[in-house]
Amino acid sequence: MNYHVDEHGYYGEFGGMFIPEMLFPNVEELRNSYLSIIQSDAFKKEFEGLLTDYVGRPTPLYFANRLSEKYQTNIYIKREDLNHTGAHKVNNTIGQILLAKKLNKKKIIAETGAGQHGVATATVCALMGMECKVFMGQVDTVRQRPNVERMKMLGAEVIPVTSGSQTLKDATNEALRYWIGHPDDTHYIIGSVVGPHPYPDMVARFQSIISKEIRAQLMVKTGKGLPNKVIACVGGGSNAIGAFYEFIDEPEVELIAVEAGGEGVKSGRSAATTALGSTGVLHGSKTLLMQDEDGQVIEPHSISAGLDYPGIGPQHAHLFATGRATFLNATDEEAMVAGMELTREEGIIPAIESAHAFAALKMLNFSKDEVVVVNLSGRGDKDLEAYINWGKY
Repeated sequence: MNYHVDEHGYYGEFGGMFIPEMLFPNVEELRNSYLSIIQSDAFKKEFEGLLTDYVGRPTPLYFANRLSEKYQTNIYIKREDLNHTGAHKVNNTIGQILLAKKLNKKKIIAETGAGQHGVATATVCALMGMECKVFMGQVDTVRQRPNVERMKMLGAEVIPVTSGSQTLKDATNEALRYWIGHPDDTHYIIGSVVGPHPYPDMVARFQSIISKEIRAQLMVKTGKGLPNKVIACVGGGSNAIGAFYEFIDEPEVELIAVEAGGEGVKSGRSAATTALGSTGVLHGSKTLLMQDEDGQVIEPHSISAGLDYPGIGPQHAHLFATGRATFLNATDEEAMVAGMELTREEGIIPAIESAHAFAALKMLNFSKDEVVVVNLSGRGDKDLEAYINWGKY
């Protein structure tokens, strides 16, 4: 079974390039160029140099003593929260801004939900001296206010989106509309493994540094490079693909993705795509998405702004459809409880997105000799108000 992209941009039946004609030249230019650029020695040297000296990689793989004792197994936490900007998102924005420069683009646009991708994009634009516009749902600008201010400090223009549910889906819609009107000098840095080919594959390659490091770090710590389980949260799915990438073709490694259950899968207020979705086209690719009988997107809900998305990336859809990965979902309440558990047991306050991954610890069975890696995709600074409003600590 092939779990990776084919020459036409598909993962099994999912993927492809479903875009307006006006965007075709931009996306085709990217498709024709991205592999030769990112695989060149000059690109790799600059990319890896910035990841080391600017982002702060490699991030630690931390053995969680108290959680391991509590769950009677060996739990390692991949500390993506310790990256510059506070999440995994910067791995991708560093790669894409270097690619944009090679393509002679002068301006950058992005969408953001939790704000971490927006902050990471604004950060690299400041680093490279490029103009930056970030589209963000109006609802998310309120619940993620600290990140809005960070983006502005970094020189980005934050554009509130008031259509639809005023969250991540709608921010992506507006970013695509803007790109259609400004195709020549603008590069769109998509923040997840979604969108038309080659974005899902390109973002996955930039995020694969996570699992490359996990493999090397486990070899040092345990004497073997393969964990038994890798757990990560999934909205669009970039941190999860990053954590899974090196292990996708290793069948003995269980890949476990945790979606946002919201107020419950049957509540009508959820973002659990694999439980509720069906095949359709969303934001330029064929994938699984939440839609009604008429093909209209069903508004998602999650307490976490970064998981508040009605679909998943096409590679995740393929991993789900083939059974290669197990997809679970955690409710808002389960995620908040798990976030507080990590805070109290290990002294680490996670992003609410990441807390969904830790909620899986209560759903799974472990043996004492297993090695379990949980990807901590971001830190919880941006979510303090949500934790405070929840108030159960």
